[in-house]
Order: sequence, then C-alpha cells, then structure tokens
Amino acid sequence: MSSFADFGRPRRVDGGLRTRSTRGSIGQSWWSRRFVDVLESFALGTRLTRGRSYARAGQVLALTVAPGVVTAQVQGSRPRPYQARIGLRRYGDAVWRRIEHTLAGQALYSARLLAGDLPPELEQVFVAAGAPLFPAGVDELTMSCSCPDAAVPCKHLAATCYLLAEEFDTDPFQILHWRGRDRVTLLRQLRLARGGDGPSAHGDGGAPSADAAPRSTDSGALPVRSPVGAGPALAGLSEPGATSDAGFWRAPVPLPDREPVLPARADLLLRQLGAPSPAIGGPGLATVLGQAYRRFAEPAPADD
Repeated sequence: MSSFADFGRPRRVDGGLRTRSTRGSIGQSWWSRRFVDVLESFALGTRLTRGRSYARAGQVLALTVAPGVVTAQVQGSRPRPYQARIGLRRYGDAVWRRIEHTLAGQALYSARLLAGDLPPELEQVFVAAGAPLFPAGVDELTMSCSCPDAAVPCKHLAATCYLLAEEFDTDPFQILHWRGRDRVTLLRQLRLARGGDGPSAHGDGGAPSADAAPRSTDSGALPVRSPVGAGPALAGLSEPGATSDAGFWRAPVPLPDREPVLPARADLLLRQLGAPSPAIGGPGLATVLGQAYRRFAEPAPADD
C-alpha cells in the first residue's frame, strides 16, 4: 500500500480554502461535530492528521455541495489538482414529505429553521422517518479520489471532509442539501404544510425535485424566490404610501421635533473596548484618544 510519504510535499497554494480552526478540533456546532466524529471514529491515523494539515494550509481549491454528492479539488504534490468525491444517499420526495409534515407540525422546528438553525431534535425527526440525517459510519459514504494513494479515505478526502464540516458550521442547510433538499425548497414546503399560500413547484402540492434548475420566464428573468427569514412576516404587505394601507405606516402618536438622545460620556466606546495593544500605543493611546473625544463633544462656542 502506498504511503503519503511516497509522493513528496504538496505544492503551495495561494487563495485556497482554509479552515478557521488553526489548532485542536475542527467543527464548532453540534451538527458539524457529528459529521467529524464519524470520520475520526475509524482511527485512520496519519492520513487524518495530514488531511487536517491540508485543510488548514488551504490545499483545497474548491468545494461544492450538491444533492447526494460533494466534490472538491485538492492540490497535492503533482501539478494537476486531485479530484475528490464524497457521495451520500440522497432522499427522495416521499421521504422529504414525511419529514416536512413532522417539522411543520411543530412551530419550534419551523421557527428555528427559518432563523437558520438546526435544533438538536431534528436528528431524531430524521431517524423516526427512517432516514438518518448523518451517516452512521464511513461505509455509508462513497469516496473516491484521483490521487495514487489506494487508501480510502486518503488525505485529500480527509481534507475535504474537514472543510465540509466547517461549511456545515457556516450554513447548516448544506447538510440537508446534501441529503436532497435545498434551503429554499424546504422552507417553501414548510410554509405550504403549515397552511401558507402559494403554489408548489408541481402545482399539486407535491414536493419539487431538489436539483430542479430554476426556470426562466418569457422575458428571460429568473422567477422571484419565495421569501425566507423575515420574508414570511412581510410578504403581502403593501409598500409605504399605498392608498389601501395609508394609516399602517404612520406613527400612532406625533413624533417629537428632535430625535430622543440618550446622554452618554463621549469616551464610552473607549471604556467598553479597553486599552489598545502595546503594539499601537497601549493605555497611553487610550488616554490621548479619550481627551480628544471629550474635546470633540464640547459644544461649539457661541458666535459673538
């Protein structure tokens, strides 16, 4: 079996993807740690260590998450980057309809998903639907890499997994997207299941395909996406100045001529931030700035 030592040192990369973690464990949220735990539970030794080093050094040039597959380009010791691929079972529409029905029945799930968060209870919802959210082991992942190393996962695949874990930290909906349902489609289906209006992509209440490409209108413009986040609360409201809701946007009581002001010391921000580092002046700089702030806050002298 080949060893990573047989292929020399990796070529240096400018502008590659780097993990935010510079030491210790990778993955901060419970969902990213669950994914990393699956990888690290197989005790792959030096390949995991090298994979973390690759991920932190920026050797991963590109990372793409799509339904059922994650692809990456990883720069190794050879001139051409290696192509890494990690496949995971993609759930079909029937499975997602069961999951969405359960999620829509609990306002907490919908609220937290709309806020961009994955509640820990979500994992059990998927298990109850017979469709676990996370792989139980590496054997549920279909991995391949164009490098000469026969080991699976090799260090390039390991680096891809670590970058993927931090991608999950940044956008937890990428986990759901990998399983077959993107953010826009999932939130739209939850609103429909909770009694919201608006047609589904099929026109019959069925869930649209996760990888359906956005269709253009006759004018060539892309269709307007369903509102997310605060959008559902604002959807349907008229714009300010509309005659039908002319009183909605008016203040209930007359506003004062001058905006209310909360008295505060001029150097409040400096006191909250603390002293600067010694490299740029330390406490002495804070003292000088405080004096300047107080001078700036003094009222201008009246004209004679």
